[in-house]
Amino acid sequence: MKSDPATSAAPLRALAGALRSSEPVRAAPAPSAAALLLEEAADLLVVHLDFGAALRTCERAWQGLAEEPAGASLEVKCSLCIVGIQALAEMDRWQEVLSWVLQYYQAPEKLPPKVLELCVLLYSKMQEPGAVVDGVRAWLQDPDNQGLPEYRSLAELHLQRVLLPLGLLSEAEELVLGSAAFSEKHRLDALQAISAARQQQTHGHSGSEETRALNQEDSSSHKFLSLLTLLRQLWDSAVSHFFSLPLSKSLLAALLLCLLVLRFDPASPRSLPFLYKLTQIFQRIREAVSPPLCRLPIQH
Repeated sequence: MKSDPATSAAPLRALAGALRSSEPVRAAPAPSAAALLLEEAADLLVVHLDFGAALRTCERAWQGLAEEPAGASLEVKCSLCIVGIQALAEMDRWQEVLSWVLQYYQAPEKLPPKVLELCVLLYSKMQEPGAVVDGVRAWLQDPDNQGLPEYRSLAELHLQRVLLPLGLLSEAEELVLGSAAFSEKHRLDALQAISAARQQQTHGHSGSEETRALNQEDSSSHKFLSLLTLLRQLWDSAVSHFFSLPLSKSLLAALLLCLLVLRFDPASPRSLPFLYKLTQIFQRIREAVSPPLCRLPIQH
């Protein structure tokens, strides 16, 4: 069965009419060398898990981007940074992330918001938020960044992940009160979080002072008990030899003991130095007393 020529030619005529009534078809621009290297780096990172090769590929792509205009391939540059950050983190070289990124953007305030957010999350997760505090502060203070739609989310991230963990509460208040990016609700929530952090900081400081005072008190009590034990041993020794001493020495020893009991409060910390000296005196008395006792005649 033959088809109707008019029917079979209809799609061709329609296509020809569409070509005549429109602009000439232009081929899609070929991807740049940096974009091809980005695809290769992502493949090495995700599929082959070759993190070192992925990082080296990103660096090769950056060298090619240096020859292109400054405003070209912004998304490619940002994506290269993200792949490079992930590769460094997978190799446990996360400490190098910020310096690696800054060698391509020169200044922290020039970092893309996505790259800066990833840096904050990484260093916060590794409990090193202090490494990014200066960089994020410079980024937030730059006038060119304050009109970006990501500004508020980065400011909140900086507040929650950097300033509050570091205890920089005054700077946190200045950020919340001085930035127009915070809505009234977000501002109130942020101020409540700052107030709670300040109360926790105050209680923690007072608790540490109480702990330190208790430790000092326990140390003093231990020293005092040791001193009392030593004094009791010396007292027992003195009493055991008391009646063996001549009368004058007995009276002198009794007088010293009376002065000790009546004048000094053993519970007073100020008495501790004197008590230490007194123990030395008792030891000398004991040494002086022992030889005559050895020479006493044996009485039948």
